[in-house]
Amino acid sequence: MADHSDCIFCRIVRKELPCAVVFEDEVMLAFMDIGPLAEGHLLAIPKPHYAKVSDVPADVMAAVAAHFPRLGRALKAVTGATGFNVLANEGKVAGQEVGHVHFHLIPRAAEDGLGYRWNPRKYPPGAWTSLPRSIARCSGRTHSAPSGVMPHTLPNKFSCAFVSC
Repeated sequence: MADHSDCIFCRIVRKELPCAVVFEDEVMLAFMDIGPLAEGHLLAIPKPHYAKVSDVPADVMAAVAAHFPRLGRALKAVTGATGFNVLANEGKVAGQEVGHVHFHLIPRAAEDGLGYRWNPRKYPPGAWTSLPRSIARCSGRTHSAPSGVMPHTLPNKFSCAFVSC
């Protein structure tokens, strides 16, 4: 097993570093972010070390994510927020700064100034049908034909539709 003695989140899990714990069980730890984007900004981490979201076993991911609805409701009740973001970054290019999987739960309110850069694009010809098949195949899932919703029939505010795999 790899040595993660320098991982700041592993050190928090081992109680070598302090944190403001919000919730803890045998699989996950939720605590206050020391550099919050909003009052109440939490981090939720699996206790075992996983560097990337794509490395986390499904049962561990489910155990961590199972707490998001309750934590989100608590965030909204305590902070007065009317919504919240759940964000995870995988890899430096995506903004991951700590090499231990973590999820940001960020309370949101109208006019909070946080925003998010979201620049929707259009799929090139053929990609709307070929890309979901390729992703499904690569993920080990089978893929059925896309639903009857095609990009040109969506209202302008939507850039894609979910396709079941």
